[in-house]
Amino acid sequence: MRIRALTLDLDDTLWPVLPALERADRDLDAFLKANYPDVARAWPIPAMRALRAEVAAERTDLSHDFTAQRHITMQRAFARCGIDEAPLDTLWEIYFSARNRVDLYPDSLPALQRLAGRWPVASLTNGNADLDRIGISAHFAHQVCARDAGVLKPHPHIFATAAERLGLTPDEILHVGDDPELDVVGARDAGLRTAWINRAGHPWPGALGRAPDLDLRDMGQLADWLEMRG
Repeated sequence: MRIRALTLDLDDTLWPVLPALERADRDLDAFLKANYPDVARAWPIPAMRALRAEVAAERTDLSHDFTAQRHITMQRAFARCGIDEAPLDTLWEIYFSARNRVDLYPDSLPALQRLAGRWPVASLTNGNADLDRIGISAHFAHQVCARDAGVLKPHPHIFATAAERLGLTPDEILHVGDDPELDVVGARDAGLRTAWINRAGHPWPGALGRAPDLDLRDMGQLADWLEMRG
């Protein structure tokens, strides 16, 4: 296996995403309670999440764009309270700032520094994490997200977009991620090599077909394996 570059998933590969998403919901709810109490009463966190799901189900044309779906959700919540002009910029900044206050897994940054020092690394994500805000953008040669590619993983186009940015053929790229279907199957079907960051040590789901090229407990093991191969 000759690897000339890596594509790297973000959420739940480099950091656990759920704590950040929950914090974002709480921060937004606190702002609404302080500034728009009628909206806060009408849309507590569980109701706002249900509204977000409603928007996602209706706007399948935006399935690749979580940011746009979030904007529509906030606009709709205000509109249903009789407020036509929601302060979307302020609401989004509160949510997005909290969403990007992530706590990296202890192995992530040291491994990323080792990897980026020897191979081009491109982020490849369905989400809307901001690497500049998180403070790790310097380790990435390229950033590819579903919003820009127009499709979500596991669609092959998003992997092809990353390969084009890197200037390599898919079989020269190792895709690294935590999700068996979105990351491993998606990358495998697009012709990339695959590394599953399997922190919990789960068995490979046989129903998904061929196992990943690498089954690793953390990013440090990935860096070790690549460095041993030169």
